[in-house]
Amino acid sequence: MSMNPSASRFNHIVAFEVSKAELVVHTLPADHQERIGNTAAAVRRLLKREQRSNLRQGLGEMLVLCEATGGYERHVLDQAAALGIKLHRAHGSRTRLFARFNGRRAKTDKIDARLLALYAISTAELPLYEPPSPEQQALRALRRRHDEIAKMLRMETNRTQHARLARLRTSLSRHRKWLQAELQAIEEEIELLIAQTPELNRKAGLMRSVKGVGPKTVAAILAYLPELGTLSKAQVASLTGLAPHAKDSGAQHNPRHIVAGRAALRTSLYMPALVARSRNPKLRAFAQSLRARGKPNKVILVALMRRLIVILNAVIASGQPARA
Repeated sequence: MSMNPSASRFNHIVAFEVSKAELVVHTLPADHQERIGNTAAAVRRLLKREQRSNLRQGLGEMLVLCEATGGYERHVLDQAAALGIKLHRAHGSRTRLFARFNGRRAKTDKIDARLLALYAISTAELPLYEPPSPEQQALRALRRRHDEIAKMLRMETNRTQHARLARLRTSLSRHRKWLQAELQAIEEEIELLIAQTPELNRKAGLMRSVKGVGPKTVAAILAYLPELGTLSKAQVASLTGLAPHAKDSGAQHNPRHIVAGRAALRTSLYMPALVARSRNPKLRAFAQSLRARGKPNKVILVALMRRLIVILNAVIASGQPARA
């Protein structure tokens, strides 16, 4: 497989193919591969060894790269940040497309580790990973747990409607009460965390100035889109999965559609969009203009969600509350 070393500013690449128990590590320019345990100590030893090698050989800037794997990459992220090494957390679909572009369809840990290294050294301007603050990490963990419990509560509520045995109804009722209490406790903890963290509290206050945006929406946005306020209109729409994508070819013109993005955040914007359509004068006028053009209700709601997150991004970027 060919590679273009001039595409990236990094000459020294340490790529980690992550699994639950072990890591396959491929380094460039040495083109060396090894397996280590997926533990903080093992990752730290390897990275410190690579730092010493980098100094001896004068390789220049060093980059650590891994894919997002639902949390199993945490030791790589934490140790690279602790040692001050630049880091990129790659999107799995992009690295797969890179492999297919280079004619590689086989998939093993050894192959994937080398592909990750080549992806890093062949790709210009990779966005660098910045570790979140402890408060941001806590907020995201709490919000994820909140969403998990809310989902379980909906499932138990649906089961209650079809339960015929009194024993089952009692069991479901008891479990629902526990879930409701736990959900309430987590919501209170989230509110307290936001209130006690100056930066989170500042952003929350700015977002609450937009009509239709309540505390639960604020918590979801702060947890799932911490970059809000630093993005362009196109970037914020794309990250939330609300950007309209064209699929035209020749004389064929298809309806625009949305794809990908952060699903948990997108779900949290649905109810605020419904509220804003009736309570926010500007968004209500926007929705009416779309309806006058014959747009279906679902398209209007998606457009409102997109407009809402773009407004919130602008409000935080400006540091000024929204005007009525």
